[in-house]
Amino acid sequence: MATSEQSRAFDLLADQVQRWIWNQGWTELREAQEEAITPILSGDTDIIIAAATASGKTEAAFLPICSKLDRLRPKTASVAYISPLKALINDQFARMAQLCESLGIPVYAWHGDVSASKKKGFLRNPQGILLITPESLESLFVNHGHGIAHIFSRLSYIVVDELHSFIGTERGMQLQSLMHRLDVVLKRTPPRIGLSATIGDLTLAAEFLRPGHGSQVRMIEADSDGRELRLLIGGFLDKEPDPNQDAVQDLEDEDKNTNDISESIFGSLRGTSNLIFANSRRNVEGYADSLRNLCIRHHIPNEFLPHHGSLSKELRETAERAIKDKTKPVSIICTTTLELGIDIGSVESIAQIGPPPSVSSMCQRLGRSGRRGDPAILRVYISENEVMSKTPPPDALRSRLVQSVAMVRLLLRKWFEPPTIGSLHLSTMVQQLLSMIAQYGGVTPLQAWHSLCEIGPFYQLDQEMFMELLRSMGERDLIKQVGGDLLLHGRTGEKIVNHYSFYAAFKTDVEYRLVTGERTLGTLPIDRPISAGYFLIFGGRRWLVMEVDDRRKVVELKPAKGGIVPTFGGLGGVVHDEIRKEMHQVYMESDLPVFLNSAANELLLEGRKNFIRYQLAEKHVLECGGNAYLFLWKGDRICDTATAMLRARDLKAENTGIAIEVLETDSSTLWHHVKGIAKGTAPDAVELASAIENKAIEKYDWCLSDKLLDRNYASSRLDSNGAWQAIREIVALLGR
Repeated sequence: MATSEQSRAFDLLADQVQRWIWNQGWTELREAQEEAITPILSGDTDIIIAAATASGKTEAAFLPICSKLDRLRPKTASVAYISPLKALINDQFARMAQLCESLGIPVYAWHGDVSASKKKGFLRNPQGILLITPESLESLFVNHGHGIAHIFSRLSYIVVDELHSFIGTERGMQLQSLMHRLDVVLKRTPPRIGLSATIGDLTLAAEFLRPGHGSQVRMIEADSDGRELRLLIGGFLDKEPDPNQDAVQDLEDEDKNTNDISESIFGSLRGTSNLIFANSRRNVEGYADSLRNLCIRHHIPNEFLPHHGSLSKELRETAERAIKDKTKPVSIICTTTLELGIDIGSVESIAQIGPPPSVSSMCQRLGRSGRRGDPAILRVYISENEVMSKTPPPDALRSRLVQSVAMVRLLLRKWFEPPTIGSLHLSTMVQQLLSMIAQYGGVTPLQAWHSLCEIGPFYQLDQEMFMELLRSMGERDLIKQVGGDLLLHGRTGEKIVNHYSFYAAFKTDVEYRLVTGERTLGTLPIDRPISAGYFLIFGGRRWLVMEVDDRRKVVELKPAKGGIVPTFGGLGGVVHDEIRKEMHQVYMESDLPVFLNSAANELLLEGRKNFIRYQLAEKHVLECGGNAYLFLWKGDRICDTATAMLRARDLKAENTGIAIEVLETDSSTLWHHVKGIAKGTAPDAVELASAIENKAIEKYDWCLSDKLLDRNYASSRLDSNGAWQAIREIVALLGR
């Protein structure tokens, strides 16, 4: 072990932990590991450890934690490790057990796939390290409410892995509430340790980890690991299908050009191990089928396996084992399921089909390759439609390619999206209130207000809004008030809390189980009719639907020659302002990025040519094909809000991404309305929300009053002042 002044932290670790490090063959601790030892051993401060993927963040937290546990005799401490994924818990359990075996520290995994007997073992003697998901932690509050103080009486640390994946989400708000409720029960504040690879704003992340006290959170941010980075964006022009090729039917519009991309992926990646991110479960299935057919055509074993959340645990684990086995080449086509820290070993490269959801996501994915001194390799495949005379401006500008270029440039500058804050999260508030009633057997409105709002994570709710929420829940029979001041579950609330789906704060679609013989392939959300005789692609293979049992929600399949990719739920990523700003800069420049292939160069040149043709360096409004377009060069939240402002003026406006399209309107009419918005004051976001349909997006939005639903939607989806300021800026710029 290195003997530099910095590495003296190694001497602070317990003897058995030092011995474990030596046995791993490590010659030195990494930067984050060195810096984390002293503050974690002190046990009196919250910490965020931000470092690149595969940089040893888990060890940075648990080497000193295990040293602290080892020194407590008898071992009267416990640790809660909270993870977003069951698969990540399973992976970390194996790593943790190896470290803790010689220390005599028990390690427990707790999630839906863990047996009841193993869970009871922890409950009998709650010590050591508990690896758990937010949903399983929620179930402890609901089912063991009066025992929470005993179960976590020895809690010394809370570790939140993949911290960035929680911030700004329903799950993240649930996690904040659960951690706060633990503090309330224990009447103390065990230190929280957040682990993350990519965080755009550490200050906001710190405020998430410890609301109201973010300034006191210790930041440990390791420098880049200095790996060589190799990038390539490949362009593909969507053209008429070749009748001599096997076509994958019914893919998403954004990725119709499957065969050319599949053949490029096949030619570049066959014979090696890689991760191929396809942005959606639907695309995963389409490309898995296409690549499997290419393997068949070339008379080689299939090297391309699908991996997404709707596949069965068996199929996902089969793919994970295959890519860990370095004796055979395997590439996995996946969604975000393999973006987080599941250890699948080193892969040669990362492929990305279509623009990634975010710059942070791109960085997270790229971190899966280039380990052990090898270069990190990222290939991005972008398909653009052929430009015709009636092609709308957003497509003629090659916006998908330009967005990818902008995101790569921001990645190289180490810019990442900051966490989203400010949402009310009333749906999660409903869940947490029902959970709190289950925990205590009943609460008063004052107790609930004080714990969840006044000193809790829902501090944005004032008393008036809180009482409105109680009335709304009461009207829908989720809660009832008895004895003058005690809140209990109503009949509907009791049914909800007693169902296993209650523990998740997010909404899940009704799903059918897909089976062939005795084998379960996975589940499929069915939002449109499906019947016997229907062909589909699932698990990278083609099937014929033999029978649909609506009562049992089971679809029986048998292998077939034909198939189409089924429709899955899910939404794309929200594009940040900085990305659109960078896109505008890409259009304004003339240099060609070195990481584009020749086809991508041609597409970019065509996009820039049309940018000049539309005079978008000077104009923000243009007319084409009987419609008008407003270019704000802002992110989706501001563009969505500006769209709502235009709709409030009876215009048929739609946010198409790079521009707001206004149907059946000329440019002068649109400009008149834009100037009208600029002359006034910023519209009230709640009033804008009141005119928007389909606002019930989150799990318990259905039980909110119209007033609460409007406020909730406005807080999470609209930026009235930002959109108004953006419109004022372009009006002032053009001087009209």
